[in-house]
Amino acid sequence: METSLKRGQLGGTHHEPQQAHSLRPDACFSAWTPLSNKRSNLQLFEERMNLVLHWFDLWTDKQRKHLLNSLLTRCTKTQLKYCRDLLMETVPVTQLDFTAVLPRFLSLYVMSFLSPRDLCSAAQVSWHWRVLTEQDCLWAGRCIRRGWFLPYIPGEKEFGAWKNHYVSCVSTLDWLTPRQAAEQYGTLNQQTMGTTEEEEERRKERRIRQMIRDKLQEEKRLSVRTRRAWGSYTKQEGVRGGSTHTGRLSSGAVGSSSLCLGLDRWSTAQSVERVRASSSFSDRLSKASGALSSFTHRPAPQHAVSPIHRTTPALLLLISNRVPAYELVLSGVKAEVIVVVYDHRGTLSALLTQVERAISGQRALRLGLLAPGGTEEIHLLHNSSLSERTLLTPDHREFWEKLCGWVAPTEDGGGIDIFSPLAASASGVALIQALSTLTGLEVWAPMGLVTGSFQNILSEWSQSSACGELSNQTPASQAFRYVCESVLRGWCREAKWMEEALGELRGCLGPQLQRVSLQAGGRALGHFLWEKICLEELSVSKDLSEALTEGLTALTKQEETRPLEFLAVFLTRWNEKKEGEESTGEDKRRTKGADDFSLAHRSQRLPAELPQMVLDWRGVVSRELHHSECLYLGRLGAVLKVYQEPLTAALNSNRAILSYADMQIIFSPVTQILELNGVFQVELQTRLQQWGAEQCIGDVFVKLCSSLRVYTNYLNNYTTALCTIDKCRETKPAFRAFLKRTDRTLATHMLSLQELLLCPVWRTEEYVTLLQALSLHTHPGHPDHTHLSSALKTMLRYREFILKLKRNSERDRLMEETQQMIQGCPNLSEGNRQLIITQDAALLRSPDEQIPDSLRTYEQVSDVGLFLFNDALVLTRRKVHHTPFTLTHRSTHTFLASVALASLAVREITHSRYVSHAFVLEGPCRSWVCATERGEERDYFLCVLRSAINAALTEHQ
Repeated sequence: METSLKRGQLGGTHHEPQQAHSLRPDACFSAWTPLSNKRSNLQLFEERMNLVLHWFDLWTDKQRKHLLNSLLTRCTKTQLKYCRDLLMETVPVTQLDFTAVLPRFLSLYVMSFLSPRDLCSAAQVSWHWRVLTEQDCLWAGRCIRRGWFLPYIPGEKEFGAWKNHYVSCVSTLDWLTPRQAAEQYGTLNQQTMGTTEEEEERRKERRIRQMIRDKLQEEKRLSVRTRRAWGSYTKQEGVRGGSTHTGRLSSGAVGSSSLCLGLDRWSTAQSVERVRASSSFSDRLSKASGALSSFTHRPAPQHAVSPIHRTTPALLLLISNRVPAYELVLSGVKAEVIVVVYDHRGTLSALLTQVERAISGQRALRLGLLAPGGTEEIHLLHNSSLSERTLLTPDHREFWEKLCGWVAPTEDGGGIDIFSPLAASASGVALIQALSTLTGLEVWAPMGLVTGSFQNILSEWSQSSACGELSNQTPASQAFRYVCESVLRGWCREAKWMEEALGELRGCLGPQLQRVSLQAGGRALGHFLWEKICLEELSVSKDLSEALTEGLTALTKQEETRPLEFLAVFLTRWNEKKEGEESTGEDKRRTKGADDFSLAHRSQRLPAELPQMVLDWRGVVSRELHHSECLYLGRLGAVLKVYQEPLTAALNSNRAILSYADMQIIFSPVTQILELNGVFQVELQTRLQQWGAEQCIGDVFVKLCSSLRVYTNYLNNYTTALCTIDKCRETKPAFRAFLKRTDRTLATHMLSLQELLLCPVWRTEEYVTLLQALSLHTHPGHPDHTHLSSALKTMLRYREFILKLKRNSERDRLMEETQQMIQGCPNLSEGNRQLIITQDAALLRSPDEQIPDSLRTYEQVSDVGLFLFNDALVLTRRKVHHTPFTLTHRSTHTFLASVALASLAVREITHSRYVSHAFVLEGPCRSWVCATERGEERDYFLCVLRSAINAALTEHQ
């Protein structure tokens, strides 16, 4: 053997002469298989094959596979077919793992028919089978049908949670006899309804199942007869390399056939489910539908939807939900604007995250901000105001640097538009310039030259590089880039009134919209209100409303058979009469400021005044001051003319509607204000008639400020006047009829008596804005600068006094409502107690307190309400009562406990799979585990609660 091997390894001349002599002469120099002599040929082949097999046994797996690949690539088709047949005999197709061939959802569909015991047995086959049999889609339905719910939400990459829960519930299951179950659950004596119908349905079910079984058997026999052998499908001979793809094509064919068979079976099972009545059969069929739905209809993850790609950069608008009637603004936002409605109770980092999610990586052309604010600061968040002082703090600085990084640069048209009249005061202008320097963008803001509600947005806008100069754009053009003009004008005029209507809508539609986002709910309410009130149709000019009112009044006094023709003739004559009055008294009309148009309209109508308006901003503000003062006096005069004079005449004619004392309480302070402001308006008009660059009006304001005790008396009597009106309206039917006849008419400017009495409060805020604008555009060396500064300081102090009165009134109202809301609650009106915040939460309880918080499970005991006061926390048991046949519900609160803030401790519970948004309130005697619906609510409540606790401890010390 060794001799033959050595000979086989030698070259042509390295062979023994004897051996060479024994072979044929033509094979003497052959080192491989001889050309003849079959016996020697076979012997040499076997020796070399044994040598190769010996080497094959010594090689690694990688070397063996490399050899097999080299051999198979050198084989012919017939040799490859021989290898295939040999493999088919060695590894039959009938023993193939179907989970490795079929799609995963079909494998799970097949396994869904197994019982829990069989699934546990199948999990022991292999690791792959264990992964499949422990999927939640196979076990969740089994647990839920038995009322076994997982105490947490499994993670995306976690599997086997429902199986472990099923095994745990089965192992701890208590088996009760029927009598024991009746004693505990009251189920023994329940009558079985429809027994005959159920038996009939069971028989029908058995027949249908037998039909399905027979059909499946027939299809199986037919497919076995007609199908080809596994892997027998080959491509055409002309296709090169067809044998390489044979296995893939055949497996795909079988897989598609199995898929069709499985889907047919599932559809048949669904048809059976529609006719079944037995719950057991429903459980078995739901296995199939649950398995398929879990994989064919998997919900997309959050934020997985690809954003809409725009060809041009979009505009970004941030809207605070603290803005009055912000829903109305949402309804008019243009399509190219990305709007972000944020909760004012959040944080700057949360707002940044919300903006980043909204813009989806693209760059915005401009940034708009609509938040509560005045001429000096912006209330961006509940605990974060933007002003010149706070802008350079680390939080604000980081916020604006990151936010403006998503805005296009100035050379590409980028900028910031702030919907607050910052350009009307020196502090606001300094804030604009500082923000522009920080962000490198142009900042635009209204100049606040139009008074009334939010109409300052409709005035001229000034940019940071040219504050105090008139831009070439039309008034409010920056705001109209974000919101439709009609919607924005309507909101600016009627925001305060729309807030009351939207407050009612939020209360009625809030339960239906609580599951949607803040932006979606606000947009729905805004569209609903805009379509119902139709502000575009109601917004008519003052002249047109007066003409129609007088025409309809004249029509009611005549008996006309052709009313339209009468109105046409009347309006024609009225127009001619009006034009004649305008031509003769144009100068008088200008000085009185009787028109009701904005400053922009008046500047377009009077082009001769435009150069002066452009150059002299003090004159612009002074004219607006005089114009708004005339409107203010007109509304206060309506109180005396429409209400006081008729009531006084009725009293003098012994047909009294109100007593003299009640009339004095209601109307006496208004008379004093009219006398004071009448003098102020006359002096202001005299100064405007002689207007010049050196003209002064600050001394007129100083004189007004010296008599503010009239306003103080009015405000102190304001609450008493409202209570008197309400009392007389309830007790005196004649006064109720009088108010119904006179309220909200053209003579009262479409306002009620209570709304007219609110005008002095609004006017004080307008005085502050106009004085700030005058001070801004008055040079320090001007003779009027000292008086304007003194008057502005006085008005600012008086505004703080009014805000304090508002806060006190709001505090008393909230305390009264809270006292009535909580049943069985002790007296809350003690000392200086005030309500800070309320929060709905769920009261939780853990069955085992010894388990660490991260592994502890909780169950909800009840719903609670948390009422936080400045000195105590009140817990109430909240019950929800649904109204039959409607979607609405109401909540009631019952007093549960109260804890002093000085003895209260707060501890957050780390978010885990078993509980989220939870915290612990620890009192002196007991503790409560509560959880909110959203994480933002918990963060905000705990932030306010900790601040209140620190304030209470400081005061206690």
